[in-house]
Amino acid sequence: MTGSPYITQPRRETPRVMQLVLLALLPGITAHWWLFGPGILVSLLLCSLFAIGFESLALLMRNRPIGFYLRDNTALVTAWLLALSMPTLAPWWLYLVGIFFAIIVAKHFYGGMGQNLFNPAMVGFAVLILSFPVQMTQWPAPAALAAHVPSLVEAFDLVFAGQGALSVDAYTSATPLDSLKTQLRAGTAFDDIAGQAIFGHIGGTGGEIVALMFLAGGLLLLALRLITWHIPLAFLAAIALTAGVIQLIEPGEQAGILFHLATGGAMLGAFFIATDPITAASTPRGKLLYAAGAGFLTVIIRVYGNFPDGVAFAVLLMNIAAPLIDLYTQPRVFGQTGRKDKQP
Repeated sequence: MTGSPYITQPRRETPRVMQLVLLALLPGITAHWWLFGPGILVSLLLCSLFAIGFESLALLMRNRPIGFYLRDNTALVTAWLLALSMPTLAPWWLYLVGIFFAIIVAKHFYGGMGQNLFNPAMVGFAVLILSFPVQMTQWPAPAALAAHVPSLVEAFDLVFAGQGALSVDAYTSATPLDSLKTQLRAGTAFDDIAGQAIFGHIGGTGGEIVALMFLAGGLLLLALRLITWHIPLAFLAAIALTAGVIQLIEPGEQAGILFHLATGGAMLGAFFIATDPITAASTPRGKLLYAAGAGFLTVIIRVYGNFPDGVAFAVLLMNIAAPLIDLYTQPRVFGQTGRKDKQP
């Protein structure tokens, strides 16, 4: 028998891995297009172009080979994740600012791919939600409930020229999470809120199907062994446990487990954002702790914080803790007992 390491699966290069991640996002993107209109295509296009532009500029300034690093597709993955986290039909400059902070500040200021401490897409989102809260709350209404669903041409007009004669209320609405928080603070009973059309069957009209498609894409990543089960399972389990406990403490006043799992960025976060191999914990036990903390914080921010969804801030906070978690969760070295060997 030859010596270790024993490789049990073919090596995958970064460009191929990133291509498969983009492929796994397609079911969710398609569902979003179908249920909320074609605005998501404009968001993806703009974020992709801005990401390639900023990536090229940063590589040029750092005297790195542009073509080599662009082909790894990491900038495109960041762009797509940010686009899927933002409201579609937002002004074009909002995408520009978000991508700037994601690619230039969060990625290249720290040394480029593999050196960043924080998830770039979530840094971009956090900057936008803190700096431009009004624009970041104008989400497209579900096609089934909207007074008007902009066509692809109208979507380009809205992004580059503004709403014009078209009222913003005709094609936007509050998200289920935002609507829930606002009405609960106004004293409306949860049962009365949950019966409204925007909440759909479980997690919001249209949004619950999109979440299901991101779950399907995430299962594809698991089947291809691009991610392990630790982070998605711990993240979703922590969301379910935290939401369940809060509902027990405040019966009739808080949303249940299924709502928190099927709404907002829960599924996207579980399989595509929290699993970022650069900024997440890397040891098996560390992944469980890291993801459990992110899931717990997601629900706490949703219920008690000022922002409707908490996935971005929860992931960024756990990014801070990831190095320490890895330090204290190192697996036992093969051949040792796990305790420091006594010196003879």
